[in-house]
Amino acid sequence: QVQLSESGGDSVEAGGSLTLSCVNNGYTVYKMAWFRQAPGKEREGVATIYNPTGRTYYADSVKGRFVISRDNAKATAWLQMNNLKPEDTAMYYCAATRETDFSTSSLLAEKYDFWGRGTQVTVSP
Repeated sequence: QVQLSESGGDSVEAGGSLTLSCVNNGYTVYKMAWFRQAPGKEREGVATIYNPTGRTYYADSVKGRFVISRDNAKATAWLQMNNLKPEDTAMYYCAATRETDFSTSSLLAEKYDFWGRGTQVTVSP
């Protein structure tokens, strides 16, 4: 069983920064990712990391502003979000899988088996 728990969501002003955390309290996973979903919009893959190597992929909308990282010993992944914009406002979800294939398709929600409950990020103008 894999149980993911997110934290770190908050309300900030545009240009600010936040760091989200995701702790895995279960079996080892090989890919972890962050997704977000704003009201009325589809869930969007933001960033993903392959735990054995640290290789990452990012959505174009966050490249250069967000950084995903992990500590395998702590079974934790983080999403450092810089220069936040109002359009980054959404519920952010941590996701994970024990699958080992890793490509740009790893930003698709269908590639993940385990999900956290989400943490809200609100960015005001």
